[in-house]
Amino acid sequence: MLFLVAALLLLGLVLGTVAHAPLTFSVAMGAVIAVWLAVFALRERHDRSHRTPTTGS
Repeated sequence: MLFLVAALLLLGLVLGTVAHAPLTFSVAMGAVIAVWLAVFALRERHDRSHRTPTTGS
């Protein structure tokens, strides 16, 4: 329950900050985060598909 309260407080803080930022800044930061997440997902997919299978000893 404490985790839920902390998560909601953090969400309120973040949304409050975005509400006071200019729209162009918010959109630009959203695009940066989206690109960052896409690059991370592609790297993870690439690493997972090229990983050699490990066998137990």
